[in-house]
Amino acid sequence: MTTLTERPTTIAADDPRLKDSSATRSYAVLGVLVAVLAVLPFLLDDQTETVAVRTLIFAIMAVGWNLMSGYGGMFSFGHAAFFGIGAYTDAYLLVQHGVSPWIAMVVGALISAAAGTLIAFLCLRYKLAGPYFALATFAFAQVFLLAVQNIDALNRTEGFNVPILSEDSWTMMQWKAGSPLYFWIPLGILALGLLGTIWFVHSRTGQYAQAVRDDETAAASLGINVMRVRLVTVAASCALTSVAGSFYTQYYFFVGPEQGFGSAVSVNAIVPAVIGGIGTIWGPLVGALIVGPLSEWIADVLREPPGFLSFLEGLSGLDVAVYAALLILIVLFMPKGIYGTLRDRFRS
Repeated sequence: MTTLTERPTTIAADDPRLKDSSATRSYAVLGVLVAVLAVLPFLLDDQTETVAVRTLIFAIMAVGWNLMSGYGGMFSFGHAAFFGIGAYTDAYLLVQHGVSPWIAMVVGALISAAAGTLIAFLCLRYKLAGPYFALATFAFAQVFLLAVQNIDALNRTEGFNVPILSEDSWTMMQWKAGSPLYFWIPLGILALGLLGTIWFVHSRTGQYAQAVRDDETAAASLGINVMRVRLVTVAASCALTSVAGSFYTQYYFFVGPEQGFGSAVSVNAIVPAVIGGIGTIWGPLVGALIVGPLSEWIADVLREPPGFLSFLEGLSGLDVAVYAALLILIVLFMPKGIYGTLRDRFRS
């Protein structure tokens, strides 16, 4: 027999305990993933490890882009601008002034956050939303590209070559070729990016950002400072993307205008997030783990095709066409991305 003083034991869908439990699970999953991935350098050959490092760079870029476009609702076609700022800041400070890449990485992140915040403020201030905002970000990225190509201090179209040291140096972030540190550093950056994403999603600011994304007018009517929330999201996104650019310079020992600010760079940030699932924590990582090795695998298969496909050997550009076709099929049949689609299917 129940009494009037007894309370129901069910938990409401918006109960804070559910959010805490979800965040705890996400942190645990992240810890397991990092531990598993950390052993890969001992299992991969040099060529495969290079693909793995490139995949991690893609993943960092995608996580950064997803913060702004997935959770913030501000679709960007110009994240190459912030990747390039990080890459060029690292190269310029190291080559011209001998500044440690670790310091240059922080400086580049601050500059990118400031630049991204200013660009977003101007766009939002003048009511550029949706496709207009996306085009504006693309235009700014092209402005950066053209500027770099015409600035003598940045070596115009020649870019920067990072001096290769004869011995290992933690200060200059250089080790012998094939060192697992070249894998562990971007893995650590990615882990911090995902850690920040998990915290952001479950924080008040993150909840506000998602509310603004879903209905700006309703969010503003509830007292949410729309401009401030959006600018905070943009700053975090640009800073993380910049760090990916800084590491790119250190890993490849070179950066030029196209490598830093080219439109292909923005595509490399967008595609993994779209393939994995926009607006999800794990989507960008899943997408990067597929997109990164996929292009290399297709190129290898078509370079030396099996007997029944021998007629394809030597056809120029076929690997790019096949790669694009596979991505289109994934988007058509999984519009919420691979992770997003599977998550919804298992929940139902």
